[in-house]
Amino acid sequence: MLKLYVIATCFLSTSVHAIVTRHDVAPDRYLANSKDFVPLATFYVDGAHGTLIAPNWIVTAAHATFCTTPNSYVRVADKLRKVKHTYVHKDYKPGKSHDIALLELAEPVEDVRPAIRYKQTDELNRVLWFIGIGGTGSGLTGETVNSYNNQQVLRKAHNKVSEVDGPLIKFKFDKGEKALPLEGVSGGGDSGGPAYVTDANGVHLLGISSRFEGAGVGKYGITEVYTRISYFNPWIEQIMAREQVTKYSSVSLSQAQLPAGLTESNLQSICEQINLSL
Repeated sequence: MLKLYVIATCFLSTSVHAIVTRHDVAPDRYLANSKDFVPLATFYVDGAHGTLIAPNWIVTAAHATFCTTPNSYVRVADKLRKVKHTYVHKDYKPGKSHDIALLELAEPVEDVRPAIRYKQTDELNRVLWFIGIGGTGSGLTGETVNSYNNQQVLRKAHNKVSEVDGPLIKFKFDKGEKALPLEGVSGGGDSGGPAYVTDANGVHLLGISSRFEGAGVGKYGITEVYTRISYFNPWIEQIMAREQVTKYSSVSLSQAQLPAGLTESNLQSICEQINLSL
């Protein structure tokens, strides 16, 4: 059983990577608390996230939904919420695009204000925030503490959108003079987490943590890849309205879509170890 738990932890540390920070900024400056992004959802004991966008709906990365089956639980605002259905985008291609899914909850979340889905297409050069409980490290070393050993410590960082490419928004992990004061990228266990901004109207969700491009997990120079909310708003609205749901979504990941190390034969055992429970 321990071996299966290690497999699951490795998945959460290699798909997309916890908040990794600048090497020349004190780590405690990146510490966050739940009030920084109240609609944050957490799926497993060592991470994976989503964002509450309506009382009954959470948006996340498709690849993070491998254990979000009906009657499983996710955490929002320190309370466990039961999952009713999972809807994975029909065109999801691992490592490429359409890494998006919706979780429908069994009961509405009435004590949290949902995030506002961003509907503009002016993301380029905007400075956005990331937040999550995944692994950590610095840009010099890459991720050195995995999501399990991070023990659910919440961190946040910001970065500037360097590229907008259809369904994707991308960020560069810069260092030195090019870096923002709290420059960072997401890390293992931050999969599905938000790229967001906050203003007087609330928190606005612009992206979903998906993967990275480049050599070295969490090292300077990599490109962080997020699913672009503005591109997928029509799909989100269609699924939430239950219009042609079976045509545009599936209820779970296929064998070919499961993250590396996960198979149909070991999935149940892994989910039993990492799922949240009452």
